[in-house]
Amino acid sequence: MPFFVKKLGIDLGTANTLVFVPNKGVVLNEPSVVVVSASENRVLAVGNEAKSMVGKTPDNIIAYRPMKDGVIADYRVTESMLRYYIGKALGRANIFKPEVLVSVPAGVTSTERRSVIEAALKSGARKAYVMKEPILAAIGAGIPIHEPIGHMVVDIGGGTTDVAVISLGGIVASKSVKVAGNKIDQAIIDYVKKSFNLAIGERMAEGIKISIGSAIPVDKEDTHTVKGRDILTGLPRSTEVSTNEIAKAIENELRDITKAIKFVLQETPPELASDIIDQGIVMTGGGSLLQNITDLVYRATGVRAYVAEGALFCVARGTGVALEHLDIYKKSLFGKRQP
Repeated sequence: MPFFVKKLGIDLGTANTLVFVPNKGVVLNEPSVVVVSASENRVLAVGNEAKSMVGKTPDNIIAYRPMKDGVIADYRVTESMLRYYIGKALGRANIFKPEVLVSVPAGVTSTERRSVIEAALKSGARKAYVMKEPILAAIGAGIPIHEPIGHMVVDIGGGTTDVAVISLGGIVASKSVKVAGNKIDQAIIDYVKKSFNLAIGERMAEGIKISIGSAIPVDKEDTHTVKGRDILTGLPRSTEVSTNEIAKAIENELRDITKAIKFVLQETPPELASDIIDQGIVMTGGGSLLQNITDLVYRATGVRAYVAEGALFCVARGTGVALEHLDIYKKSLFGKRQP
């Protein structure tokens, strides 16, 4: 990578962190996981290497997810993680401190916003900016946000779902709920435990969701083999789950998401509401890849929804575009800070 990389966009997510370099695209996409040695208080692994250790570490080694519900839960570990990702994205030859733009949930407080900026600066950024995720997701999805037209974006990440109506470059109405991919995984873990007396881990639950998960019951079901520990005997055991069982297991979490969408639609001025009926609801983030989620949104709201192209990368792409045109997006920029 060239040594003159001076700008980085970071989609700092609860589940994954993506780093975007203008003119290069997403150069890094790794889990937001850090493994720390408790005895030496030292970071042992970050990202993919750390995720492979989750649920498999001895007592003195702890796997952290330093981001919770889209915000920093463990400041020191987040700083270590950011430093690692910034260094990895820039390459060793880089001699410049980069300008960094980091995404934050729409419902973030000013204290949480400041902590993200401080963490980015301490991790080696020359300047740090933060910007709300729905705006970045809209930019990354190719929506012309500066036009006087209402656009609705639903960004379902790992820790939060952000719903926002955007017009003239700003957010007109929004709601951020702490229900997203991780809560859906947890609902699957709870369902398997209750229905089959089987304890499973996060990775198995996520695998089930990706493989056979559906937002609504379907006529043609798939099945998935679930492996875990029998709660009664303590021995390893496997069983089968079906698509409709998973749809039932996650219906409460999805109801919270559709409730947030309905709330924002109710708060939207009538002129913009008519635009949204014409334009449809744009869905971004990893959670929007759940099968049939657009059908669920249509059933709940009566407004058609579609998943943006490259939904996983919309926020990261948005950071790149915003960095390239900082002067244009200054109004949307939130908490500019330079040391």
